Amino acid sequence: MPPHHILVTGGFGYVGSRLTPHLLGLGHRVRVLDLLLYGRAGLEALERDPAYADWQGRFELVEGDLRDPDTVARAVAGVDSIIHLAAISNDPTGDLDEVLTRQVNFDAIGLLLAEARAAGVRRFINASSSSVFGIKEVPDVTEALEPEPITFYSKYKMLSEWLVVAAAAPDFCTVNIRPATICGYSPRQRFDLTVNKLTADALRKRVITVHGGEQRRPNVGMTDVIELYARLLDLEAARLNGRTFNFGFENLKVIEIARLIQSELRDLNVEIRVTDTLDKRDYHISSAKIVHELGYQPVSSIREEVARLRQALDGGAFPDIEAPEHYNLRCMKLGRNAGPYRYLSR
Repeated sequence: MPPHHILVTGGFGYVGSRLTPHLLGLGHRVRVLDLLLYGRAGLEALERDPAYADWQGRFELVEGDLRDPDTVARAVAGVDSIIHLAAISNDPTGDLDEVLTRQVNFDAIGLLLAEARAAGVRRFINASSSSVFGIKEVPDVTEALEPEPITFYSKYKMLSEWLVVAAAAPDFCTVNIRPATICGYSPRQRFDLTVNKLTADALRKRVITVHGGEQRRPNVGMTDVIELYARLLDLEAARLNGRTFNFGFENLKVIEIARLIQSELRDLNVEIRVTDTLDKRDYHISSAKIVHELGYQPVSSIREEVARLRQALDGGAFPDIEAPEHYNLRCMKLGRNAGPYRYLSR
């Protein structure tokens, strides 16, 4: 397939900092729209990459706000595909301010979709979240079940999926992907995610503290996430258009994740300590649909992502795992901006 010209929103966030160089490495042209809210680590890592000299002519950064109509119009101009990652990301951060979360995770997607259609973009890949399901008692949570979001973050992720489906047309292929909790290494590293936090604590403190432990936490490896988004650029539109897919292959209890990490780092004699928790979120997502209908087979695992993260930490990356930039809630400073309504009311 010929190379694409892709806009990646949030292209230097946790996932974007791995996806952007991956797409450049595949030969695509990549434009990133990012406010760089959580720092410049992803951009700096890209600029340090030995291949950057070859990529530079195919890379562009638009530093700006997804809620600003003029910025969005400039970002979508001339691209054929959009991978939408930008968001107020995770439940605690989303709960700080419902209006802010709505503006970024819902209003801005309406603006982005409208501008994308007007600019002639052909494909729109939306990063939603499996957290839209909330707490489910059924053995396997499939796409046919009604979401029951329990946070502002998951509520507006759920609602935005309808915008993406409604925008689908013969000349505008749209698809929602609901990843499980993502784990693994990124230049813009997060340690507020279960696997990453437990791995870092095991390496730095030789102790894994598990809160509760019996809650199931679906996870998917970073390597799988960037691989899937790249593949979705070239799959036949008829297999994707207006559809929604779960994406997560390992549904382990938190205590099982801790034991897996303990096993992977067995040379360190890591101790596991269990405490009580008020966080009872528990669900087991099924990814049978994406396997059977799109033919996707996982290329990574929690264990492999733990090993890669250990390699990075042992190599001197992220010397302070408690630094604010590794936790969205600690470093997120963003004010309300009703910019999308300037577009809506024109």
